[in-house]
Amino acid sequence: MSLPTPIYAAARVRALDRAAIEQYHIPGLCLMERAGQALFAQLQQRWAPSSLAVVCGLGNNAGDAYVVARLAHLAGLQVNVWQLGDPQTLRGEAFTAYQQLQAVGVVAQAFDALRLSESEVIVDGLFGTGLDRPVTDEWAVAINAINQQSAPVIAVDIPSGLQADTGQVLGVAVQAQVTITFIGLKLGLFTGQGATYCGEVLFDDLQVPDAVYHAVPTLAQRVDGDCLKALKPRSRAAHKGDHGHVLLLGGDAGMSGAILLAGQAAARVGAGKISIATHPSHAAHLNLAQPELMCRGVSAPSDLVDLLAQADVIAIGPGLGQSDWAWMLFNAVIQQPKPLIVDADALNLLAKAPMKLAQAVLTPHPGEAARLLERNTAQIQADRLNAVRQLQDKFASVCVLKGAGSLIVDQHGQVSVCNAGNPGMASGGMGDLLTGVIAGLAAQGASLAQAAQWGVCLQATAGDKAAQDGGERGLLASDLLPWIRRLANALT
Repeated sequence: MSLPTPIYAAARVRALDRAAIEQYHIPGLCLMERAGQALFAQLQQRWAPSSLAVVCGLGNNAGDAYVVARLAHLAGLQVNVWQLGDPQTLRGEAFTAYQQLQAVGVVAQAFDALRLSESEVIVDGLFGTGLDRPVTDEWAVAINAINQQSAPVIAVDIPSGLQADTGQVLGVAVQAQVTITFIGLKLGLFTGQGATYCGEVLFDDLQVPDAVYHAVPTLAQRVDGDCLKALKPRSRAAHKGDHGHVLLLGGDAGMSGAILLAGQAAARVGAGKISIATHPSHAAHLNLAQPELMCRGVSAPSDLVDLLAQADVIAIGPGLGQSDWAWMLFNAVIQQPKPLIVDADALNLLAKAPMKLAQAVLTPHPGEAARLLERNTAQIQADRLNAVRQLQDKFASVCVLKGAGSLIVDQHGQVSVCNAGNPGMASGGMGDLLTGVIAGLAAQGASLAQAAQWGVCLQATAGDKAAQDGGERGLLASDLLPWIRRLANALT
């Protein structure tokens, strides 16, 4: 089943579960059976193992895992069920599933790390989405033992040890190759460290009626390359003036590459005209690599007057630095009335001179976000959702918190998460591309919220396409440019 769009807080997913049981009279044991069936079908389809290790704790995730173990045993697989905690303390449907497992002759054994290697696939049913404290003692030992195995791991609902709302590891977490999550998507699967620990995320709604979802508010929306379908074909009578004029400011002495990449990205996403205001030391030859860009050296605010007047969208930051020259550019544009994209060192200058920017998109990475919020990077990463909301509240801007599972929040506080992208994009220049993409989309008529959302998805998807083409290691920002053009034209 494809991934849906709505994302819920873990507590809200539990509310969905209760509503299905209490209002629509779907027995909890029925939902548990469906979850186990879905998980067993996936592991059979992917690996067709002859042996299975099922690691269980004391919650409903264990109940789902007991169903998997029973189905696997009945299908003729060699099944070892490894138990942490006393199963006699189980309650409700989980205890019933445990009894049903016993009834077919499978006995849960005390966890034995040395015997995990006997099985071809491991099912992680230790902890669920309710975990809110660090994993310690024998539970941590078990997770470490799982992670040391060569056998693939499939996690029930969420990898054990991962916090469902933030994507943070609570001490230690299971490294899964596949996670199959049920009823509602959880934000922690897609942001923070979630992408590292979840592997491929699959979804099954367990046949919960659509009406159940209508009464439960979402936490965020998942966005991917499908949102680019909103980019409409151009009129056959179009001319360059119809597609906006982007002004990019940055590129201090010795840092011309960043502003060049931003300009190239704005061009490849379809902006009609791109001007670059940059340091006089390299302005004359900056566009040798891309002659379509109009480059001008800027030494004083007066050099910007006509450029600002002509521009439809302004972006500042790539290669800007924090010199007196950078401050001059920053002060000249930061409070002008046109749509503004603020990135890189412009964000660091904004951190030193904070102000509301209602007509802007801020695009910080976690380090820049920490400076904007006067915190440290670890605090930002510990709760990325809270951080991006605080950025929006402080600056009144559309905000993009970059990183694995980039988060976008609009002026009304609505949050989106993009689960595209890959580790190969952890290289220089990727943020400069994003600045150019967002600016180019805004110049063509997208609202700032749309430009941020579409831009994040377009750039991340381009990164995935480029990585598929040549691998993640050694992926350069410039490798994305052909894919940015193709995606902007729906040619994939």
